[in-house]
Amino acid sequence: MKIKSILVSQPEPQNPKSPYYELARKYNLKVDFRPFIEVVGVQAKDFRQQKINILDYTAVIFTSKTGIDHFFRIAEELRICIPDDMKYFCITENVAFYLQKYIVYRKRKIFHGKAHFQDLMTVINKHKEDKFFVPLSTPHKAEIPQLLDKHKIKYKIGNLYKTISANLSDLADVYYDILVFYSPSGPKSLLENFPDFIQNHTLIATFGPTTAAAVKKLGLRLDIDAPNPESPSMTMALDSFIRECRKGK
Repeated sequence: MKIKSILVSQPEPQNPKSPYYELARKYNLKVDFRPFIEVVGVQAKDFRQQKINILDYTAVIFTSKTGIDHFFRIAEELRICIPDDMKYFCITENVAFYLQKYIVYRKRKIFHGKAHFQDLMTVINKHKEDKFFVPLSTPHKAEIPQLLDKHKIKYKIGNLYKTISANLSDLADVYYDILVFYSPSGPKSLLENFPDFIQNHTLIATFGPTTAAAVKKLGLRLDIDAPNPESPSMTMALDSFIRECRKGK
């Protein structure tokens, strides 16, 4: 089959050098971006029902910029003054720098990992005397509490925001050759919006084992799976697949 169009279930990249744009130019493709999920903040009254006092904790773990936004939002809504000696542990340096939106960065105790939560655990383990507050979404990765438990870290998870399916009704009569999903919420949203969806010739690409498993669990066919030894990124996997398709035409 000839691949002409791809829909990526994420916001459009701000970087003009995104590999998706290069892929589009290389194969003369239509590549569109559309988030299949929305992030909604938990209301202050609902957070209170979790019976969490943020000031009981001496450190916060952030796995995303979204977590930072909702942590400081809840603190403001509850009129909590975050102490200057609060420690912040961020999954990447990029996420750590985002704290500048809310605090004076150079005057705070801020630590970060390299890319994965496992990397950050190396840093967290050096501060076992602290009590950690972990703002996360509903649902969230099981890996995070599992690793914290494994290393006997004192922590509490607070659900400050949740992911819900976006309204995709405007896509009802639009066809794409490939749908790209980066999280299990993507295919779930697809079927919630279009319960009568029949895959037929539509190809599905996923990044990560949990997203791949979600696609199969929903009874959909998985056609492109990344990362893999030959293609560590989603765009590399798509490039390889399209190249092979064109060889066989």
